[in-house]
This record gives sequence, C-alpha cells and structure tokens, in this order.
Amino acid sequence: MEKSTINKSRLLFASFFTIVAGGVGFAVRGSILVDWGNQFGFTMTELGSITGGGFAGFGIIIILFSLIVDRVGYKPLLILAFFVHFLSLVVTVGTVYIFNSMGREAAYWCLFSGTFLFAVGNGICESVVNPLVATLYPKAKTHYLNILHAGWPGGMILGGLLSIAFHNILSWEALMSFFLIPVIIYGGIIFKEKLPLSEAKEAGISYKEMFRQFGRPLLLVLMLLMVLIGYVELGTDSWIQNITGNILHNPTKGVLLFIYTSALMFILRFFAGPIVHKISPLGLLFVCSILGAIGLYILGNATSGLIMVFAVTIYGIAKTFFWPTMLGVVGERFPRGGAVTMGFVGGVGMLSAGLLGGPGIGYKQDYFASTKMKLEAPEAYDRYKADDKNSFLFLTPIKGLNGSKVAIIKDNGEQLQGDIERWESTGKAIEENNNLSELQTWWVNAKPYALKDKEPVEQAGFYGAGKALELTAFIPIIMAIGYFLLILYFKKQGGYKQIEIK
Repeated sequence: MEKSTINKSRLLFASFFTIVAGGVGFAVRGSILVDWGNQFGFTMTELGSITGGGFAGFGIIIILFSLIVDRVGYKPLLILAFFVHFLSLVVTVGTVYIFNSMGREAAYWCLFSGTFLFAVGNGICESVVNPLVATLYPKAKTHYLNILHAGWPGGMILGGLLSIAFHNILSWEALMSFFLIPVIIYGGIIFKEKLPLSEAKEAGISYKEMFRQFGRPLLLVLMLLMVLIGYVELGTDSWIQNITGNILHNPTKGVLLFIYTSALMFILRFFAGPIVHKISPLGLLFVCSILGAIGLYILGNATSGLIMVFAVTIYGIAKTFFWPTMLGVVGERFPRGGAVTMGFVGGVGMLSAGLLGGPGIGYKQDYFASTKMKLEAPEAYDRYKADDKNSFLFLTPIKGLNGSKVAIIKDNGEQLQGDIERWESTGKAIEENNNLSELQTWWVNAKPYALKDKEPVEQAGFYGAGKALELTAFIPIIMAIGYFLLILYFKKQGGYKQIEIK
C-alpha cells in the first residue's frame, strides 16, 4: 500500500480518540468510585483492586497484541477494540442486577470483569496507535506521540466535566456510558480509512530481530523506569479525585482539581517537541521526576485548598510528559523493535499501575486510616471496620474501613434510608436484600454513637489519604536518579540521538 493513499491527519484524529475514550472512562470511573463503595460496601483496597484490575488487563493486552500488530495489521485490531469497548459497558452496567441477585462478592467480580474488558479495548488500541503514529511521523515520533497522548487528559477533562454536570442527575451506569461517544468517533473513521503497514514490517524486519532488542541493557533500564512511571502516574491518577476530595471534605472539589491537572496536561503535551529539542527527552523526564516528587509531597501534607492547588499544579506539570516521552525514547532508540518493544514498555507500565499502583495506594490509605483509628478511637474502629482483611504484596494484612458504613455516618443514614425506601417500593421486603438488611441492623446499633464517631472516621480518611501521597513521592525520586544516570551515559556516547531504520 502506498503511503500516498494514507490520510495521516484523519488517522491521527482517530488514534487520538481511542486515547480519549480511555480517558473519559477513567475519569468517570474515578468520580463514581465513592458510589461503588457506598452502594456495594467495598473498602479502599477492594476499590483499588477493581481499578487496578483494569490497568493490569490493559498492560497484559498491550503486550500480547503488540506481538501480532506487525503481522495482523492495524485496522483489524482497532475494529476488534471497537466491539470490546461496547461489551465492557454491558458487563459493567449489569452489576446492580448481579448485586441484588447474588450479593457483594459477585458484584465485585462483575465490576472487576467490566473494568478488565474496558482495559482490553484500551490495551488493543494502545498496542496499535503508538506504532501507528510512529509510522505516520517517523521524523518526529516524540512530538506526535505527545500530541496523541494529549487525548488522555482531554478525555479525563471531558469525563470529569460530565461527572460534575450529571452526577446528581444520572445514575452511575449512565455516566459510565459516556465513553462510547469517542468510541463511535474512532470506529467511524477506522471502518472507512486505509491504514499503512508498520514501519518495521515495511522494512522487512523479522520477529527474531525485534526480540533481539530485549538483550540490550538500555531497553531493560527503560522498562524498569516505566514500571515506576506506571505506579506514580496512573496508579496515583486512579485515586487522585478520591484522595483530594477526601482531604478537602468535598468530592466535587476533588473532581475539579482533577480536571485542572488534566487541562494542564492537555495543553502542555502539544508543546513537547520544542521542549525536547532544547533539553532532550531524558532531560525533560529528569526535570519532571523532580517536580513530581515535590508536588506529591506537598499534596500529601496540604492543609488548605490554596496549597493543594499549588501542589496539583506542580504534580500536573510533572506527569504531563512521562508516558508519551518514554514511548518516544523507545521508538527513537529501538525502531527495529517495531510494535513489540513499544508495546512491552507500555505494557509493563500499565501492569505496574494495575498490580502495584492502584492496590498499593489503596492499601496505604486503609493502613494509615485504620492504624490511626485503632490508636485514637478503637471502639469507633470496631464499628466501622471491614469484615475481611486486605493485604498488599508482603505487607501486613489489615482491616480497612467499610465504604458503605463510612458513607452512612457522613450523611447520617440519609442515603441508606433512601435505598431502603426504593427497595421496598418494588414490593419486596428488606429481608430479601442481605446487604441493606445488614446495614440497617448495623446502623440501628451504631447510630447512638454517630455524633462521637463521625470526627475520628473523617479524620482517619483525611490522614490516610495524605500519608499515601506522601509515601508515593519517593517513587519519582528514584526515577530522577535513573534518568540522571542515563543522561551521563549518553553524554559519554556523544549525546542522545535518534536511530533510524536503514
């Protein structure tokens, strides 16, 4: 197929909207995590595992599909992603029915599966559009990959605004369906347009040659750094609305701050080219790592809205260039790796976010919140703790706070009473809904202590959120050291240069 038949701008536009779809779904899910916790009684760790499952699925799919992109081609895989995105919504919105029919554990797995399928669709797109854009713009990969990934914060802005506008009007199921808008846009273009052969396939590079790149130490170092990026960027992003809303005691303000940082990312990613030209991709990544550590530490210790705005501004600037610039470095230094090397690097970043970032930051919130309550208000902790323990890696299993119970004390049982009335309006007895029946019984016993319990419960959530961010600030410090060593390495090699396929 001749490149002259390829409409670069339309394909970049379609690729952009595959990333927008992921951003919209991610932002909406972040804004309704509290609804899932309230409605189904999940702890922070369980909610982190649900969001983490999405990232883990994302990472696995990027890696698996990157192995076949050069053989199957771009178009068939993007069409497959289109249909998987639709299926993910069907599974996710079925959760309430599953919960009412089969209980809390089944609801957990339904949400986990829906999130995982959404990640599958995103992962297929990611495995295709990164090498596709690199193929379309071989002389300016880092610049156009940053433009492509401006779709992520663009989608998060759109998803955040829709969440604010319709959160009290529409159900969370309806909010979640908004991500279908960009899905339909990219699908409409891909079905009609011709797509090029990959850069590696057109050059006749074999899979053996692609995999040979993994024997090069530089690529392995970049993959390790991408693990840290996945944790600190996407792992934190999956919680940031919830955490800042908790610290400010206002979920809407948490969403607004999330939209603000996303707007910073969206604008700045269009200017990556000139910045990289001045200080090199590795110089940009080093500076962003320093800013990321500063922003997260201040954010974890913020005591006012003004300080928090300052902190999220620094953090927003820092995380802007991490992901696409790393992909640009891999594309520029390892072009003979084709979609495989780029896919593996992106995949390990997503796996880190899913298996480490989401659950790890959720665990840290549970750990510090529960530790504070056990020490300062042990009786209140006994009333609000979860039934089951959660653990993370080799760390001590702990019982976090039950999301439904925390929500009940915050509004003095108004939401619970409304849920009970809606259930009984269907003609069913409260005893037929185990979750509502158990919460009603618990609230009858806990309500006399509510006035005394409310402050320690809220303070524990505030403390846990802040400490989680403060500890996460150590990750970008390690990243900064890694990038500084790479800068020194390339300085000895005569400077960082892009490698082209000959």
